[in-house]
Amino acid sequence: MPGENLSRDEARVRAELLSVDGYEVFLDLRSATAEGEEAQPRTFRSVTTIRFRRTGEGDGTFADLVAPSVNAVTLNGRELDPAEVFDGSRIALSGLQEENVLVVDAQCAYSRTGEGMHRFVDPEDGEVYLYTQYEPADARRVFADFEQPDLKAPFRFEVAAPEGWTVWSNGAVESREGGTWRFAETKPISTYITAVVAGPYHHETDLYTRTFDDGRTLEIPLGAMCRKGLARHFDADDIFLVTKQGLDFFHDHFDYPYPFGKYDQAFVPEYNLGAMENPGCVTFREEFVFRGKVTQASFERRANVILHEMAHMWFGDLVTMQWWDDLWLKESFADFMGAFSLVEATRFRNGWVTFANNRKAWAYRADQLPSTHPVTADIHDLEDAKLNFDGITYAKGASVLKQLVAYVGPEAFLEGARRYFKRHAYGNTRLDDLLSVLEETSGRDMKAWSRSWLETSGVNTLTPQLTCDAGDRITELAVVQDGDAGPGAAGSSQARPHRVAVGLYRHEGTELVRYARAEVDVTGARTVVAELAGRERPALVLVNDDDLTYCKVRFDEGSLETLRGHLGSVTDPLARAVCWSALWNLTRDALMPARDFVGLVLDFAGRESDIGVLQMVHAWARTALVHYAAPEWREEGGRRLSEGALRELRLAEPGSQHQLTWARFFASVAATDADLQLLQGLLEDTAKIDGLDVDQELRWAFLEPLASHGVADEQAIGAELARDDTASGKRHQVRCLAARPSAAVKAQAWAQVVESEALSNALVEATISGFTQASQRELLAPYAEKYFAAIERVWAERSIQIGMDVVRGLFPALQDDEATLRATDGWLGSHADAPPALRRLVLESRDDLARALRAQSCDAAASGS
Repeated sequence: MPGENLSRDEARVRAELLSVDGYEVFLDLRSATAEGEEAQPRTFRSVTTIRFRRTGEGDGTFADLVAPSVNAVTLNGRELDPAEVFDGSRIALSGLQEENVLVVDAQCAYSRTGEGMHRFVDPEDGEVYLYTQYEPADARRVFADFEQPDLKAPFRFEVAAPEGWTVWSNGAVESREGGTWRFAETKPISTYITAVVAGPYHHETDLYTRTFDDGRTLEIPLGAMCRKGLARHFDADDIFLVTKQGLDFFHDHFDYPYPFGKYDQAFVPEYNLGAMENPGCVTFREEFVFRGKVTQASFERRANVILHEMAHMWFGDLVTMQWWDDLWLKESFADFMGAFSLVEATRFRNGWVTFANNRKAWAYRADQLPSTHPVTADIHDLEDAKLNFDGITYAKGASVLKQLVAYVGPEAFLEGARRYFKRHAYGNTRLDDLLSVLEETSGRDMKAWSRSWLETSGVNTLTPQLTCDAGDRITELAVVQDGDAGPGAAGSSQARPHRVAVGLYRHEGTELVRYARAEVDVTGARTVVAELAGRERPALVLVNDDDLTYCKVRFDEGSLETLRGHLGSVTDPLARAVCWSALWNLTRDALMPARDFVGLVLDFAGRESDIGVLQMVHAWARTALVHYAAPEWREEGGRRLSEGALRELRLAEPGSQHQLTWARFFASVAATDADLQLLQGLLEDTAKIDGLDVDQELRWAFLEPLASHGVADEQAIGAELARDDTASGKRHQVRCLAARPSAAVKAQAWAQVVESEALSNALVEATISGFTQASQRELLAPYAEKYFAAIERVWAERSIQIGMDVVRGLFPALQDDEATLRATDGWLGSHADAPPALRRLVLESRDDLARALRAQSCDAAASGS
């Protein structure tokens, strides 16, 4: 309904009219465990008291509430008729006084989409679990409010819960009488970071203590919780370890003690995000509780997310952006500080390698889409805001901040942060507020830097130009900057100032070793690196060595030939990660045939020491095969990848994380009868690979390709669920069922996702994942036309999260031909008035398809060379 999509202008007008003194929210959640499923949405009672003042001109505004019904509305003691003032998303308020009290008694709906108050029933034991998720604007699904980030206020929550439950919120528990939990008042915070977690969660505790130089001692109670069914897998000790290391790091560098009292971390089911920074009550997806053997990359990823959310306690919660235009003020900083603290404070010393190889890949893709935007964006409304939680806001912004640290120096950067917190604590800010403190601490012109890096879109390309004399000495080495954002991109970016390191590498025995390095400010189209003149000719010139800036790296002809033969010989893991990323960008830009990239993976991935890089390279290899390889080469390419994966699996150290990584990759590319027989043998314990522990999670990874190739039927999948009759097992089962190669199966899966609202968000995601199998292009062909006929209705009728999942996940990317491109253009041409957020999603998928077709042409041309 139109009122749900709050605009920036509406928020500005409301912020000019009023300020909020506080909220008191009562939630009666005892209905969560009531017997039976009603035909109408299951609801709970929500009673909200808002105390606010009129501070501007005017006597009318509105409060936000998305609820099935409202029982009563009272404004300043005057009862309002809900039928007259409530339209399903807004409560009209008129006759405001200087001081106002609004009381709203409503019936709010439990969610199955991960938005608002999500209700989950554990299939393992029937227990019910609740948690809230609001960003950017779903608190209004749980209580009446003024849903915008710049109307901060203190909150008091009171929750009535079923017997035997525990309840958590942002504040500490003040009292508990029977099943009613009362929580301490919070500091002034935005609505979207309030939280309630309730249910029979398994709960562990610890205590963080810090004594400061002035003798003050800070104690922070720590909590961590998960579903009871995951308790045996819950490694709370490691979670607490990283938490304490992070708190130490931020106290050391921010000079502003953690301001929100306790620090609980809840790992919750069916979560749409990685995590959410609710102060004092952070929520995470429960997949971070590892049910089986995982690699160190998984532990590193979890630690990074823990630290990312912790950084938000300062960047985002203590100081909050005024409107979603400046979402980067929290997300870019949290992404950067997560990696920074990970490397400096924990055991994961190679965090910048993962950042260079993984996070930046997300940014490079997003920045070359037609929807690319500056880091500081132009966000008109909430639908825009929802889609801007993207690779630019997170990973490009973090990359830009890493460049900023190289530009101004780490101490000037951190001192700027310290002043920013003290100056704007519990307030709201915009871009200029941050730039002003950084100008103070660095002495640099931050406005010029901002114009180059924060207020323009696109990614630059840096290429070395090398000339040598007859004695193989460098006469000139220059870095050429290209403003073109890349083939097929929406536009081009301007040349930017880059602080980069240029590394020279040579062969020393069997290794490629850096023997010279120079840092230089690249400004304009061409910059000479004078410091490297006179050096011996390098085998490899690596621009952006140490990954200081945000750019696409290209190679001179000699360097590219070196990497084709010796990529695995690059000794430094960060340099190697930068090389892998550059080679992948060449492939995406249709400058390197997909089969050549697959060949590099087959030749050198087995020598990759960094597990995170290896997993990323595996993902790129699959994308190269499925989307970028010429169709006539796919079968051969798939056979080569599966043979190579099996070879490396057998060569890997028994029981090692490399062995596990290659086992998962082999399963993902298995296609021949022999491959499938091996997977089935590993499941049935009739085949062995020394040291490979086929635990339950790996069993599901092996079962999915068997299902997608018609080897495992419904009975076999059901038998596996019987072994693992859990929430996680149910998601795997749903995915495997939808993966089967049958027209009837595909029709059923489509109907469950597109025509019905019966599935929860997690099961929608699992069904879409199973439905879209690369080996089933012909089977999926009829759904291309159905997709374009359905998406506008789905967007209008379903929640924005489910709409995004359907529009992205079911786009007919596997029908990779000009006909699909024309059909996409036809829909876009005939739906010019469709919601901008919906059009953006289709445009992005269209761009991915066009890129795939260009890459396929490049690869096809290679077959004749």
